[in-house]
Amino acid sequence: MMRALRTAASGMYAQQLSIDTISNNLANVNTNGFKRSQVEFQDLIYQTIQSSHSVRNLGTVVPTELQIGHGVKPVSIEKSFMQGSPIQTDNPLDMSIEGEGFFRVRRPDGTIAYTRDGNLNRSPDGRVVTSDGYILDPEMVIPEDTLDLSIDREGYLYATIYGRSESQELGQLELARFTNPAGLRSAGQNLFLETDASGIPILGQPGQEGFGEIHQGYLEGSNVEVVQEMVNMIVAQRAYEVSSKAIKTAEDMLYLANNLKR
Repeated sequence: MMRALRTAASGMYAQQLSIDTISNNLANVNTNGFKRSQVEFQDLIYQTIQSSHSVRNLGTVVPTELQIGHGVKPVSIEKSFMQGSPIQTDNPLDMSIEGEGFFRVRRPDGTIAYTRDGNLNRSPDGRVVTSDGYILDPEMVIPEDTLDLSIDREGYLYATIYGRSESQELGQLELARFTNPAGLRSAGQNLFLETDASGIPILGQPGQEGFGEIHQGYLEGSNVEVVQEMVNMIVAQRAYEVSSKAIKTAEDMLYLANNLKR
């Protein structure tokens, strides 16, 4: 019965973590480029009370083992990098990636972070930056007297400048992809960081083999499906309730056992 208490408690903790993850998914249903997460679980060690090698009377062998599990543990929270729905904004510096790849941005400490959020802006000195002011890498500078901007699917940025008949090429975007994007570490602010699990970034231009294309005037929405998250929440809630009832049942059984002498 003490085993039942520990096992049910591990189930309650696991479902609590699942609810925490689902809540974060739902909270970010309108976050640009957000990728939903899902908790992965494993069963814990088993206690073997009777093994299959046991021999009973008349030389018969036990066909199955007598094992009792000790609960569950969370092993990872994995992100799904399924493509989010496109959102049309008509902002010339808004970009979405159709396919694989991440934008590269340089943080104030000089480190490189990666994002699917293409909500970009123009800084006071003309550089292309994120909504938090992080500089897009490779750096691009928009001239002061620019009248219009256009970005093609290969990531080339063109500016129509006052007094000039032809557009000026400002540079080409560079994307990064990873062998295991699920291994990236979330850093907040719609940013991901490279880890040993993700592998080193593979760099390339939009439209190349293995890299997505750029769509100007669109943003990639969150890939959270509200209905599915609500279903997952109900399942986790019911599992939590059942685990709590298992604890109550084990407690009642202990109470009865302790009062057998009375």
